[in-house]
Amino acid sequence: MTSGLEVFFDSDVIISSLISNKGAAYLLLNTTAIKPIISDLQMKELTIVAKRLKLDLNSLNSLIKKKLRVIKIKVSNEEIKKLYLEYVLDPNDAHIVAGIAAVKPSFFVSYNLRHFKIDNIRTDFKAISLTPAQLLQYLRLRRDIA
Repeated sequence: MTSGLEVFFDSDVIISSLISNKGAAYLLLNTTAIKPIISDLQMKELTIVAKRLKLDLNSLNSLIKKKLRVIKIKVSNEEIKKLYLEYVLDPNDAHIVAGIAAVKPSFFVSYNLRHFKIDNIRTDFKAISLTPAQLLQYLRLRRDIA
């Protein structure tokens, strides 16, 4: 059993865990084998998407409070877009890379890896980018979770 690998999550994974309690995202956020992390910049995005999808905001807030470590990004949105543009295809995803840069986690998990330049992220921040299912498979192979 690991002491908890630090994993930075894209917002889509958090939303997916709220939609279904049977998917890889839900399983990952309910294991002690990892330390799930998001940034404060994702909070507004998560609330907007949850409202649009008519998800329970209390469930979102509870998940964030009980399961996630929320880190504060101390760089302005303008600076984020300048600093992290080389890691994304869409400038609106640069705030995710700002979180990865701040934490330098073992893994970055997203359902939309194609939106990110994952080789650059691995080289510069030492974070391996995986989908939730890939991380789940990795943890099962290590016998960190059943």
